[in-house]
Amino acid sequence: MDNWLANPGVVFVIVLALLFLLNRLFSRLAYRSTKGKTDSCESYACGESNFDNSAQPDYSQFFPFAFFFTLAHVATLMITTMHFVNIGALVIAIFYIIGGIIGLYVLLRK
Repeated sequence: MDNWLANPGVVFVIVLALLFLLNRLFSRLAYRSTKGKTDSCESYACGESNFDNSAQPDYSQFFPFAFFFTLAHVATLMITTMHFVNIGALVIAIFYIIGGIIGLYVLLRK
């Protein structure tokens, strides 16, 4: 064996031991509450004591942004990674550009 330290099993055990020691060190330095452990199993709700878990987030502004992001990045990725060695690749790139323009028109119309 040339270098036993480069063995993945040895490296795994060394890193595992190092992380265990760091965990022990930082657990001793961690802040502990003086109130006791009565509320340690409750979910955190931004300081609210009576959170009802019935929040309904509004995704109406998220989906148009996600559609724009996907449309722009997929079209850009496909066009920039094409090899323009023949006319077929140019036609496909033009279809992506036209599809992107149509998608943005549908997204941004009022």
